[in-house]
Amino acid sequence: MSKRSGKKASDLFIECLEEEGCEYIFGVPGEENLDFLDSLSRSKKIRLILTRHEQGAGFMAATYGRHTGNTGVCIATLGPGATNLVTAAAYATLGGMQMLMITGQKPIKKSKQGRFQILDVVSMMGPITKFTHQMASSDNIPSRVREAYRLAEEEKPGATHIELPEDIADEHTDSRPLRRSQVRRPTADVKSIHQAVHALENAKAPVLVIGAGANRKMTGKMLREFVEKTGIPFLTTQLGKGVIDERHPKFLGCAALSAGDFVHRAIEDSDCIVNVGHDVIEKPPFFMREDDGPTVIHVSTKTAEVDPVYFPHIEVIGDIANAVWQMKEAITPAAAWKFDHMLAYRTAEVSHTDTLSGDTRFPIFPPHLVQQVRDVMPDDGIICLDNGVYKIWFARGYAAHMPNTVLLDNALATMGAGLPSAMMSAMIYHERKVMAICGEGGFMMNSQEMETAVRLKLNLTVLILNDNSYGMIRWKQANMGFEDFGLTYGNPDFVKYAESYGANGYRAESSAHLKELLTHCNAAPGVHLIECPVDYSENDQILNKDIKALAKAL
Repeated sequence: MSKRSGKKASDLFIECLEEEGCEYIFGVPGEENLDFLDSLSRSKKIRLILTRHEQGAGFMAATYGRHTGNTGVCIATLGPGATNLVTAAAYATLGGMQMLMITGQKPIKKSKQGRFQILDVVSMMGPITKFTHQMASSDNIPSRVREAYRLAEEEKPGATHIELPEDIADEHTDSRPLRRSQVRRPTADVKSIHQAVHALENAKAPVLVIGAGANRKMTGKMLREFVEKTGIPFLTTQLGKGVIDERHPKFLGCAALSAGDFVHRAIEDSDCIVNVGHDVIEKPPFFMREDDGPTVIHVSTKTAEVDPVYFPHIEVIGDIANAVWQMKEAITPAAAWKFDHMLAYRTAEVSHTDTLSGDTRFPIFPPHLVQQVRDVMPDDGIICLDNGVYKIWFARGYAAHMPNTVLLDNALATMGAGLPSAMMSAMIYHERKVMAICGEGGFMMNSQEMETAVRLKLNLTVLILNDNSYGMIRWKQANMGFEDFGLTYGNPDFVKYAESYGANGYRAESSAHLKELLTHCNAAPGVHLIECPVDYSENDQILNKDIKALAKAL
């Protein structure tokens, strides 16, 4: 039998990933990945991070994409391994995080196992990825890997997928990796810049709304300069938190709720809204009217996705940072601009929050918890929020001082992502303080990754807010007038649970004790878990009951 020429296809696949700058591959390999795994074992540039569930691997890969701007890579086998990546794929695509999923498959040319474990994974991934492809020839690996990376990273970033069948992985080929091309995004048309500037200069009370697409390093710098020159106040969506330091005197708040909050009242005072990096995946912080509403300017890399409540009047399309810079250079601040009413709402919100954050009741009151966490975290500290009602409290009350220091999911809004995203943050930023903040419901959905965190010797704190129920849904249930039903459960002893993995476990017994624990865990190396009972009985206080009277007074 003659020796096959060329290199093994799985070796070529790894070389292509190395050419793209891949550092880690997260996941749970299976039998159908063994050729790929063997090739990976010889890589000098890529490290395998073995997780305890494919979903956790996907969340880690997506978070890598969010932090670095480079594509995170995860791996799973066929069938159930691939289906376990579905939630993470949707998380990345809706949330704008670049990720490549690689799944195995039975041989596609000759298989002796019938349909055992075989699903049409490519079709399954189609609606929730930007690109999905089954490799049918080893010669095409370089072009398909390059294309998967290109599309994952192109605005809006998202998930891509390649299926590598066993027999294709075992082929031999003379193909070589393709180099990455050098790309610069197109700049916005000058006429659109002039239209936007003209609308702003002729407005009475313009405002900036900073969304998910603006959460880019250079865009944040340009927006800060724009605000400094013009004095126009700004607010953020949940995914826009931290683009500009929220201690800035022109900050109006985060639109953490759908409507009716202080920040929404400030928007209602505006006659010209500049929506920067808007994505309809987030709940809109304002609702457009067809006739007498404010002028809305859409600044983004893509034209606006028209929605019943979003149909902008002026669109500035191109690289966002460059577009904001062009607007800054062209604009002349108008003497007629008035921002007092907007800023008064922000002052009122801060005052309202201050009256709540000093409440030291126990179980812990959410606004006091938010203040405690803010007090202990440095400017560059990273908090990673799972999904629950506490996410609203943090989005609204936790001042982000730097970009990507408040990681939350306001797109798919899935539970279970808090711990894996904190783990990825701790891997990338060894010197920074990282905290996962989870309800016990969300934590239990990927709690097995505590073993991964301990094995990787990560430094992070996991804060579990325990109310023994799916608290956000229960709050909604009560507000809708339904009976309390179907949303409570029991829990393990979380202290013992953490210790069983080799982590450090603690249970807060008072507000003062929680402060001590947060300080201790932030300073000590290793993986720490703090269980803290939380009191959600007064969630309605997230809104000031007198806000309408305040609006009338202003």
